[in-house]
Amino acid sequence: MSWTNGAGTPRHAHQASPTDAGDGPPRLPDTVQGFVDYLAGQKGYSPATVAAYAGDAAQFEDYLGRRGLTLADPGQVTRDHVRGFLAELHRMRLSKTSMGRKLSSLRGLFKHFLRRRLVAADPLAGVKNPKSEKRHPGALNADQAKALVEVGDAMDPRAVRDMALAELLYGAGLRVSEAVTLDLLDVDLSRGLARVMGKGGKERLAPVGQAAKQRLLDYLAVRGAFSPGPGEKAFFLGSRGSRLNRRQAGRILADMAAAAGLPQRVHPHMLRHSFATHMLQAGADLRSVQELLGHSRLATTQRYTHLDLTRIMQTYDAAHPLAAAGPGHAGARNGADEAKPPAAEGGTPGPASGARRRGK
Repeated sequence: MSWTNGAGTPRHAHQASPTDAGDGPPRLPDTVQGFVDYLAGQKGYSPATVAAYAGDAAQFEDYLGRRGLTLADPGQVTRDHVRGFLAELHRMRLSKTSMGRKLSSLRGLFKHFLRRRLVAADPLAGVKNPKSEKRHPGALNADQAKALVEVGDAMDPRAVRDMALAELLYGAGLRVSEAVTLDLLDVDLSRGLARVMGKGGKERLAPVGQAAKQRLLDYLAVRGAFSPGPGEKAFFLGSRGSRLNRRQAGRILADMAAAAGLPQRVHPHMLRHSFATHMLQAGADLRSVQELLGHSRLATTQRYTHLDLTRIMQTYDAAHPLAAAGPGHAGARNGADEAKPPAAEGGTPGPASGARRRGK
């Protein structure tokens, strides 16, 4: 299998261009465009990530433009301008997570300016991110995930492709961007492996389980029905025979969820969340799940332990005698009075009542 081009650089490096993402890059000053080109060419960031940086810079440029300033002359930007921008985002009711991401983009931009001596000081120094509310990733339960990946007509090439995509996202825990940028040579079904280009241009091998392997084989058997052009190397194809994109993948998953009768809106990343949650519930250790997901920091993977803790607490509530006797538990509501020893004369609490008091 070949993972690099002739120059020995990662295969997907040529794709990391802002012109490949979304509806095209915003118009930016040359100083900012140099930063965007640096992210795409030297850092190897994905098209979606590059487009996000460019969009954040364009929004800040718009804010500065209304004040007679521009990032073409970044030395005029002060900390007050950054704080004013942050206040504007707050008035727009942007989430704290999104505000933090935009500040992170600007930090990267001004570090780039500092390296090139376009500014004498960093106006973001001392500006802290808004304290983010703790949000835990949503996940399907095992039955819902199974229903989703199995919905579709096995005789319809589009349905076969859709089931293969869903099975890969759930079975290997891939990001949707990782799945749609796969090329044919990236997937080695004889070994049960896929070469994945993750965030920051980091490559990893993702295992492809037996169920996903069969779905992918079924899809490859009908891939020609999408009329791929000569030399088309994309693994997943859209209706026009070219590479499937992230938006199309999102619509596919939403339609599959509706067809499966799932009660919630399903997006591609939810299958990745479900993969991680179900792995931990089945006893996988955190470090292994970190490697499978391609997380650079263990703290990112630890978000999923909250979901697993919920299941653990449910098991505790169902099995532990003191938990069952506590207020609000099923044991307390259903026949707990019959199981509880009577209070002694004078109102001294029995053992179960005492346990509740100590637990407060």
